This record gives sequence, structure tokens and C-alpha cells, in this order.
Amino acid sequence: MTDIILLSDRRVAATPVAENGEPLVDARRTAALRVDARKADDDGSYAHVRSDVLRRLLLAQGALPGGLRLLVVEGFRPPALQRDYFDAYTATLRAAHPDAPPSRIRELASAYISPPEVAPHVSGGAVDLTLCTEDGEELPLGTDVNATPEESEGGCRTAAANIGAEARANRGLMCRAMTVGGFVNYPTEWWHWSYGDRYWALVTGADAAKYGPAARPGS
Repeated sequence: MTDIILLSDRRVAATPVAENGEPLVDARRTAALRVDARKADDDGSYAHVRSDVLRRLLLAQGALPGGLRLLVVEGFRPPALQRDYFDAYTATLRAAHPDAPPSRIRELASAYISPPEVAPHVSGGAVDLTLCTEDGEELPLGTDVNATPEESEGGCRTAAANIGAEARANRGLMCRAMTVGGFVNYPTEWWHWSYGDRYWALVTGADAAKYGPAARPGS
């Protein structure tokens, strides 16, 4: 068994939440960050994060070398959408591993899509992102954002060995900047970082998460 703590780990679900009531804010209103539209939805949920998460993203942006930008792909994810993603991926895994027990399928799925009840994106505390130039050209980071473990042959893992030197260096740049902002990485997905959610609380040893599930913007 890997030493990576997966989101299916019972310790994540057992982590208490002390909701602090921070609102969701729109990262598109901050000129210092770039927000990509590939995950755009009707109400702009994808571009929203908790207010302190946005502040910390700006700290991370400030820690990058000149000419590089954080490119936000997805922040807040409504619970129903999280459930749809998780159910679709678990169905794919069940077809690929028909003899695996439900607990194993859940574990495999959580290496790519979080179980809805503990999902960082649902809290508004998580963000999927990559790096780009000032002109918006994405830097090579080894795989596409949201590449599955199967299609990337494990290259989606932050510490994957099967990526080139340039991609590894770019991941290092992003890791250092996001750490300055106080974020933690989900090690099976180089693009996924969070602050204030249950996973962050467990990894950092905080007494409780700051954020539980958030309401959709404007609701």
C-alpha cells in the first residue's frame, strides 16, 4: 500500500470541520491571476474559491519567477457535479476490475476523483491549476490537467518518474510557489492544491478544517 494519503482514507472523513463562513469569490476579478474557461459552467462556479484561498493564490503568484502566471482551471465544484464525476469514474473502474470489491474500487477512484462527502472542491478550498506565460501559453508539466492515472501511466502523480526534465522543473516551480501560499498538494494529481479543507487539515495537523461544503455562488 502506498504511503500517499488518499481521499478515501477514513482519517479524512473523520477530520472535524469548523466552518468559518468565508464567502466564495470570483477569481476572474483578479487581474494577477489567469482563469481558463475549459471547465466553465453557466453560473461561473468553476472560477470561485473561498476568499482566503484567493488571497493565498495571489501569494503563490507572487512567488513565481517573472513572466510566469498561475492558470486556474477549476475551483469550486457543486456537490451534484462532484457526484456525477465520481460515479462515472467508478463505473469505468468497475468495468476494468470486475472482481475488485467495492472498497478497492473506491480506493482506486479516489486517486483521481474524490468521494463526494469529503471532496475538497465542494468546499471552495481546492483549485486545479497549471502554469502559463504572460501570453497564456501553457508550460509543459508532463501531462494534461485532469489526466487519469490510466491514460498518463501514472504521470499524473506529482512525483512521477516518467516525465521529462523540463516538466519536472516546472512542477517544482509550482510546488514551491503554492507552498508559499500555504496550500497542500494531492500527490496523485500534480494540478490539485487545497487550503482549509479536510485533506489540508489532516496533512498539516490542524485541529479542524476551516471549510465544509459551500453553497453555489449567488444562492
